[in-house]
Amino acid sequence: MKELLQRQVNNRLLRRFPEDAFELLAPFLEPIDLPVKRSLVLPRKPIEHVCFIESGLASMIAESWDGKSVEIRHIGREGIAGYPVVLGVDRTPNKTFMQVSGHGFQVPTEAFLPILEHAEVRQLLLRYVHTCELQLAHTALAAAKFHMHERLARWLLMCHDRIDGNDLPLTHDFLALMLGVRRAGVTDELHILEGIHAIKSTRGNVRILDRDKLIEIAGGCYGVPEQEYERLIEAPRRQQAVHPAGLNGNRLGDML
Repeated sequence: MKELLQRQVNNRLLRRFPEDAFELLAPFLEPIDLPVKRSLVLPRKPIEHVCFIESGLASMIAESWDGKSVEIRHIGREGIAGYPVVLGVDRTPNKTFMQVSGHGFQVPTEAFLPILEHAEVRQLLLRYVHTCELQLAHTALAAAKFHMHERLARWLLMCHDRIDGNDLPLTHDFLALMLGVRRAGVTDELHILEGIHAIKSTRGNVRILDRDKLIEIAGGCYGVPEQEYERLIEAPRRQQAVHPAGLNGNRLGDML
């Protein structure tokens, strides 16, 4: 297999690995296609692989014992699926699968764990886990304190951060799962966002027309986890300050 160079990868964590650590991990990075619905982490099953996502969008789902479920966070090229192993956890009740197709690099867990002995890698990945926990916290905050149109704007911005271009291949059913509401309610809210020309919604696709309007609508439920990712993972490399409007007013995918 052709040697993988660090500058060729899109995953933002891999790009920020120290060079010596990347060289140690590179032989174990297996390129994989990630079609829609592909499982990355199965609930209550050993996490056998860690996946560094290069493109596409994965969803982490929390599910109750009686079958109720809701999406609790996104994972894109800024992160990894299977990150509980960083905390010494071999399995989780949550499941993770692809919602938007893409590709990535898969690493067997037993090959990944030794890299955590590298102090800089361990610090980087623990900081990433902190941003994941913060995203979960703000999902709970949004659900408790913000209206549906604000929450929908937040989720669309988070998807936009992680997908190239302005077209988000998202179905109404997926958006309903994201928000934990009925499909009809999502359709109504999309029509409202269309009415102010923030988006254009068609079957299986949402086009972002005005990101700034979405940021304004989302208000305080978007931006804090994104700023923390910038502060802890991006800024140490670039030594740049963070603008309070959310990643210097740009999308996460453009910043990284």
